[in-house]
Amino acid sequence: MIIRKYENDDICQMINLWNEVVEDGIAFPQEELLTEETGAEFFAEQSYCGVAVDDSGEVVGLYILHPNNVGRCGHICNASYAVSSKCRGRHIGEKLVLDCIAQAKDIGFMILQFNAVVESNIHARHLYERIGFKQLGVIPNGFRMKDGHFENICPYYIEL
Repeated sequence: MIIRKYENDDICQMINLWNEVVEDGIAFPQEELLTEETGAEFFAEQSYCGVAVDDSGEVVGLYILHPNNVGRCGHICNASYAVSSKCRGRHIGEKLVLDCIAQAKDIGFMILQFNAVVESNIHARHLYERIGFKQLGVIPNGFRMKDGHFENICPYYIEL
């Protein structure tokens, strides 16, 4: 498996993977699915998109990297990660996060911040903490799950 910058040929697989996480309704804040048109635009708008590609050429994971804010806070970036449900448990997420950190540094960002890590997303939280992210606190009932109940979110950051 390799992690590399996405190419136009990856977009359909990236859309499918992104939509899988959106449809799960337990991690991404988005509720609207990407189409071929909106997906191509969405990925092109990011500062960087990385993909994890297996030996057969299938996109099994991805991340998007972009500014968290503008102007005086433009040095802080944000990212989202998606790993195919059939490939979880293979440390693909860790490789994506580490590559994202390297790309963020290269772009010139100084801090990587996650605004809305769902408290029950234990695997992601343990990964971020193991890499060195610090939790900023807890926002009670900050995330509406697909079934309608609310869960706490835990913002995280790491200095690059």
